Amino acid sequence: MYKPHILGKNGENIAVEYLTKKGYKIIERNFYCKTGEIDIIALKDEYLVFIEVKTRSSNEYGLPAEAVTKRKLEHFYKTARYYVYTRNLQDEFIRFDVIEVYFQNSQYRVNHIEQII
Repeated sequence: MYKPHILGKNGENIAVEYLTKKGYKIIERNFYCKTGEIDIIALKDEYLVFIEVKTRSSNEYGLPAEAVTKRKLEHFYKTARYYVYTRNLQDEFIRFDVIEVYFQNSQYRVNHIEQII
């Protein structure tokens, strides 16, 4: 594994820990189909939540959420629709979130942005 991939996986692990502490039930991680990938799928209250995790060790290339472009959101949405369809979850309330994980000097900070679409 190369360094950015390791950073991303560490960010996803931190996001799962954060969500679990906040009462989310993790349903699936790294769901993949031909339209894209969803990092985390979870349940919270009455919502099925699709979560994109963006991890950065600096802001040199912008804020993590800025990497969630319009095109990325389109793939994210299509992948979520496929997930809902294949699991017959059409009656569920759905939400799309982004979790930013910032690493600096062995410390990290989490920023959870709910309902991005």
